[in-house]
Order: sequence, then structure tokens, then C-alpha cells
Amino acid sequence: MSTAKAQLERLPKSVQVVLIVGVLALAAFPLVPMESTDFYLQMLTQMMILAIFAMSLDLLQGVTGLVSLGHAAYFGLAGYALAFITPADTPIALWWSLPLAAAGAGLAALMIGFFVVRTHGIYFIMVTMAFAQMVFFLFFDNKSLGGSDGIYVNFRPDATAVGLDLDNKTHFYYFTLVVLIAVYLFLRRVLFSPFGRVLAGIRVNEHRLRAVGYGSFGYKLAAFTLAGTLAGVAGYLWAAQTGFVNPELMGFHMSAHAIMMVILGGMGNFAGAIVGAFTFEYVLHLVKDLPAIGDFDTGKHWQLWMGLFIVFIVIVAPRGLLGLAEKFLNRKGASK
Repeated sequence: MSTAKAQLERLPKSVQVVLIVGVLALAAFPLVPMESTDFYLQMLTQMMILAIFAMSLDLLQGVTGLVSLGHAAYFGLAGYALAFITPADTPIALWWSLPLAAAGAGLAALMIGFFVVRTHGIYFIMVTMAFAQMVFFLFFDNKSLGGSDGIYVNFRPDATAVGLDLDNKTHFYYFTLVVLIAVYLFLRRVLFSPFGRVLAGIRVNEHRLRAVGYGSFGYKLAAFTLAGTLAGVAGYLWAAQTGFVNPELMGFHMSAHAIMMVILGGMGNFAGAIVGAFTFEYVLHLVKDLPAIGDFDTGKHWQLWMGLFIVFIVIVAPRGLLGLAEKFLNRKGASK
């Protein structure tokens, strides 16, 4: 297990300092007076929600070595759970609706994972996508579940019992920031636990792990379920913020976006998943607003620019943006 342990996330102090500064900047952002504050609060809140989603996928893809093309199914299911359990005339309590929605997503992941984790390699990838497409079309084709138009979340959850008003964009922003930090710290604890080391060992050499007596099926199923539960937390927050859910939240494109966020930041590194999510969404925002050049609408072809950007990062920084930042900070420190 020493090889797997050596490959666990180890952040140099220089990178830790940069991340702490980033957290402090997020905490201070709502206090900075500026125009269009509400717009930027909403954008950063969505980035943090997607960072939680990316971290949940990184537990599978980066730590355990299981690439899932259907992870968005659990993201969307939790959002739909919030929409279904919210009454038409009153908000629902946050403190029991959030665990319920996350548990529902986790239960779906457990049932799907029972079949999925028995496969390996390309078969695992294709089966995860197949199950996600089943869930997608279950909601897309069923009018009683909202159909292709989706459904509205009538009210944001009620958290006044602890002094929070989630209808207030600033309160929602800080609540999401707290959840982001809590999920990150939880996953780091998992990563360095015996359970996390077994997951890393599965990624490194599953056959050797089984040869020394570990039952990889149970560990992979537990990781799959935990990842689905955390994706459900992100999906719940997304539905609560936007007030709307539709089948696209469960679609292949949403899963692919999460994979690109993980790759962009650096796989097997939860801080990298956060950096990848923020970078992906920021660059996406930039390229969609590119001006037209003559008759050519550059913003309309944002997929082209995003694809080129991802390819560029993969070539120049195979370990992701966090690995590139580590290399840059090490060189800067050595030059001094």
C-alpha cells in the first residue's frame, strides 16, 4: 500500500498558502462594493456548487480510478427530490430536506453501483453512461415528472432556525462556501484514512490489492455511493439557487463538464477539482461573451474555444492547473 499512499494528495506549503488566500478572497468578496454584485454573487455561488460536484467525481475518477460518464444522474436526482418534496405554499426546512435529497441520490448510486462496479475499464464507462441515460429519459419522457420542460422549485429551503435567509443571495453564498469547505475537509480526511488508501490502491493495482486480501467490490461500491451522495448535495444546492430543474441536469453533457473540470484542475487532488471548476466556468463565461468578428460569431462557437483551451492545458500541464501552479511556485522559490 506504500505506492498508493505516496500518490495521495500532498499539497506543498506554497500551494496551501495560495488556496487559503483564495478561500479568504471568496469570504471577503460580498463585502467589496461594486456594480452588479448580485450577478457576481450568483456566478460565484454556481462555481462553488460545481466545485462540490467536481470533487465528488474526483473521488471516483482521480482517487479510485473509475471514470464515470453518468455522474450527473445523482446531481439531477437530488435537485428533482427538492422540487418534489417542497410544498406548493410554504418553504421546506433545509436541515432535513438536504440530508433527504442527498440520501436519495446516494441510494440511487448504491443501486446502480451494485451492477456497475462489477465491470472494468471501457465497460464501466459505458455502463455508467447507459444507466444515466435511462434516468435522463425516465424524466424527459414522463410528463408527470415534469417532462422535457422540467419543474420549478417553489421556494428556497427554510434555514431561519439558525439565522439564515437563503432568499438572501449573500446568505446563500456564505452557506454554499461553508458546504464547499466542509466537503473538501471531509474528502481529505477520507483520502488519508485506511478506506481512502484502499481506494488509491485500487487505482494503482486492483489485482495486487485483491491478492493481499482486500475485497475491492465493497470498497468500489462504497466509493460510488459516497460520490453519488456528495453529487446529490451539489444538485440540491443548484436546484435551491436556480429554482428550476430539468432533465439536462442529468444529461451526458453535465457529466462531461464535470470530467473536464477534474482533468483541468488535476485528477486525484480535491483542491485541483475546485480550481478546475472555477477555471472552467470562468473561461466558459469569457468565451461565450466573445464579440463577433465580421460575420463570424465567435461567442456562438464557444465549444471550439473551450475544446482548444482544454487541449492546451492537457499538453502544457499534464497534472492539471494545480500541478502547473506547484511547478511555478517551486521555481520561483528556488530562484530566490
